[in-house]
Amino acid sequence: MSQLEIDAVVFDVLGTLVDEPTGVRTGLRELDPSLDDPSVERLLSLWQQHIEREQRRILDGGRPYVTSDALGQEAARLVADAAGIDNPAAVAALARSGRRLPPWPDTVTGLARLAERHPLIGLSNASRTALLEVNAHAGLRWHQALSAEDTRTYKPDPAVYQLAVTVSGRPPERLLMVATHAWDLRAAQTLGLRTAYVTRPVGDPPTAADRFDLYADGLDDLADQLDQGGPARLARSNP
Repeated sequence: MSQLEIDAVVFDVLGTLVDEPTGVRTGLRELDPSLDDPSVERLLSLWQQHIEREQRRILDGGRPYVTSDALGQEAARLVADAAGIDNPAAVAALARSGRRLPPWPDTVTGLARLAERHPLIGLSNASRTALLEVNAHAGLRWHQALSAEDTRTYKPDPAVYQLAVTVSGRPPERLLMVATHAWDLRAAQTLGLRTAYVTRPVGDPPTAADRFDLYADGLDDLADQLDQGGPARLARSNP
């Protein structure tokens, strides 16, 4: 089986490296400490559905581009209204919870290990400002962090992945896109990037039809496979 030769590793951030639902849950409980767990989950779902729907509208041309900050503010107002909260300061604090996201237990050490051998590029739908705060709060280590804001669109638009190709100065087949979202990896494949699926409690699992280059149980597993040249689980489907 052939070796996986790469010059840089490109990481999705939200979901892959940080636990976005937990961060928003914390914000919801701060918004209204009386909320029970089912209510928190209902409001979290409302938040997520709004972000996903509006990003899709932008991708489909049904809405002009706005940053993730604007979408987060909209989601916070929507959720606060559903919770019966009419306090501008509380809504603003809830919107900021989308930037205070905890890293997964293996994220910080895994990035440090991978950075010893490869340039690391963050590639996120988060705005420049939001990405700065996410990186700082979670302690993420990058050589370069790129925001979809620079393309005025969102993943999975090919223009976002092209950012990483352009910045790296390398052909796409020498870049490894890492994500816990199968849709993210499929889009990266259309530009020729190599792909690695990382299992997380949240995300979009692969289907039986997906063929990614690597499948990893976490960043330590990913680093182990790259240390070995990447053949251990090359082209395995639906782990």
